[in-house]
Amino acid sequence: MFDLSGKAAIVTGGGVGLGRAYALALAEAGAGVVVADVNTSAAEEVVGEIEAAKGRAVATDVDVSRREDTERMAQVCLESFGRIDVLVTNAGVTDPAMIHKMTGEQWDRVISVNQKGVFHSIQAVLHTMREQESGRIINVASASGLIGDIGQINYAASKGAVIAMTKAAARELGKYKITVNALSPVARTEMTQTVFEDSRFKDTYLSFIPLGYFGEPEEISPAVVFLASDEAAYLTGVVLRVDGGRATGV
Repeated sequence: MFDLSGKAAIVTGGGVGLGRAYALALAEAGAGVVVADVNTSAAEEVVGEIEAAKGRAVATDVDVSRREDTERMAQVCLESFGRIDVLVTNAGVTDPAMIHKMTGEQWDRVISVNQKGVFHSIQAVLHTMREQESGRIINVASASGLIGDIGQINYAASKGAVIAMTKAAARELGKYKITVNALSPVARTEMTQTVFEDSRFKDTYLSFIPLGYFGEPEEISPAVVFLASDEAAYLTGVVLRVDGGRATGV
């Protein structure tokens, strides 16, 4: 187990699905965790789980597409734990449609949360991390950003941008001893429920995964703890795929 005792972490979209798993795993490793989510009640439930396990956590409501929300989120972390060591930019949405049917509103909504939200979140923690001369930024990408997906051009574009932003930020922030990496997961969550359970998609999607099964959030979260740890200090600008081999060859 990697030791994050004394560290403070922020997980956006931390109330459900993969974000919940990341928050629980970081807390179990010893970090104080800000569970940030647009769904405040879900975030508070995760905090309750962490506290029941004798961990430290606080909940805050945040819409990452709003810069002022992410700035407040960072302030909550500082007020609660006195520092910001880890940022996991997990918050994301999907709004699928075939290219010829996709509306401008669908495009803007996904880009605003999934791409601009990552930018806002990184900016919100940078002053503190630069002063500390340390930090771990973990951007949650997707196989869609590496290989594309039918009916998901907005989502694929947003996650492809996250990967490019990760590489650019890693180059820029290395001099401050801040590492920036991307995690590309495949897991069974509420967001991916249709793909994993609808017979029209399930078998086709499963055929893309060499390991032959859909991962669970708890199988992804150890990678986040590793990327947040001191053991990953010399790792930056990397896209770590935890996807059962779905994007193999990229």
